Amino acid sequence: MAITGTTASFSGDELATYNAATRSLDALWELAKHIDGHFLPYYLFMHLWTLLGGHAEWWMRLPSAIGVGIAAALLTDLGRRLHGTAAGLCAAAIFAVLPSVSFHGANARPYAFAAAAAALSAWALHRVLERPTRGRLAGYAGAVALLGCTHLFSALVLPAQVLAALCHRVPLLRFLPALAAGCVPMAVLGVIGYQERHAISWIQPAEPEILLRYPKMLTGSVPVGWALLLLAVAGLAVLWRRGRAGAVLVAGWLLLPPPLLLTISALITPAYVDRYLFPAAPALALAAGIAVASLGRLAVPVIVIVAALGLPTQADYRQRNGHYDDFPGAVQVIKDRARPGDAIIYGQSRLRTGFGYYADGPLPDDVLRVGTAPSATGFGYPERSDVAAALAGRRRVWVVWRGTKEEGLSGSKIPVIEKVRDAGFRLAFAWHSAELPGLTVTLFTR
Repeated sequence: MAITGTTASFSGDELATYNAATRSLDALWELAKHIDGHFLPYYLFMHLWTLLGGHAEWWMRLPSAIGVGIAAALLTDLGRRLHGTAAGLCAAAIFAVLPSVSFHGANARPYAFAAAAAALSAWALHRVLERPTRGRLAGYAGAVALLGCTHLFSALVLPAQVLAALCHRVPLLRFLPALAAGCVPMAVLGVIGYQERHAISWIQPAEPEILLRYPKMLTGSVPVGWALLLLAVAGLAVLWRRGRAGAVLVAGWLLLPPPLLLTISALITPAYVDRYLFPAAPALALAAGIAVASLGRLAVPVIVIVAALGLPTQADYRQRNGHYDDFPGAVQVIKDRARPGDAIIYGQSRLRTGFGYYADGPLPDDVLRVGTAPSATGFGYPERSDVAAALAGRRRVWVVWRGTKEEGLSGSKIPVIEKVRDAGFRLAFAWHSAELPGLTVTLFTR
């Protein structure tokens, strides 16, 4: 499955989606019992989606594009309800030009769904605040349930909704049961996620100063993030004058997720990652859109300036390594230099998925792989451990890993390197993709 130079390669996380979605339902259920169980609703959806249209990059990323489109549409109406039609249109336009929206809208992961579900739950809550009928409360419960099924940390937007309901003095005996019912899937998946928290053991503990990176995390761009944050503050001030409940909803949606995630990271397990905060991006666009709408004729030029500030990041995301992994480039390096009889060893077993996906033809012999199916309990593949015996009679072996050259060649993070050296091989060639940690391709010869 070749890829052009201006289309981002699947990332390792997207290939995990591909790996999961292409399993049978029984195999997917077995996988969920060991890792990524909280992603099971998304993986089930993608399983059905790939059965419908295949495994091409554009097809697997299309649901995310639809997701950010739905989020923009909901922002249009939510902005209209809070401050008028112009505010809704400006909010949707700002959301559409965010570099982070471009990234997650072309990313085969559930974060675009989470942003859309966050916007849907806020929209449904506003309807409840207008008139708390039984039907609207049921709709809100459904939106919260959907939110929990997209990503566990999308729950970080819910405290703002509770505060907004309290400010508006919604009858709690009617609101709280609806919220509790909606949180049932989230609670179940939360228990599963806690039991499988080893899956995010790679995340490092975060210090409070990481909060200063929040605008960049939310938008993908430092200048865009800080410009919109200033506009958002002005928009929240405008919104406060119109009604406290709406201002509390948007302000809490925007500002509460980072400190809440930092608290979870400190008390439970390190979990502070930029993509986990993406469900708050619609709130930033909404608050900024309200401020921009107040500028009248200057609204369009301001949106154009915001879009222009994000153009360098937009261009980066559209490069072949725009998702921080260049699998097609790594495959091409090997194909250009490979010889008959070469072997290949993967520093991380799960990399086979990416190299197999992008290989138009045969790769060097995978001498460590056992069987044809991925592991039933993870995204890697069963391997034999006797590296020296597997390389007997071989003159050249390719060793690939995710990470820098230095950390692999030092043997600190890629233990198989030392086994290859002990088998009588020495480094002859090394290549690394442009991004960090990126992919490293090396050739060892006897």
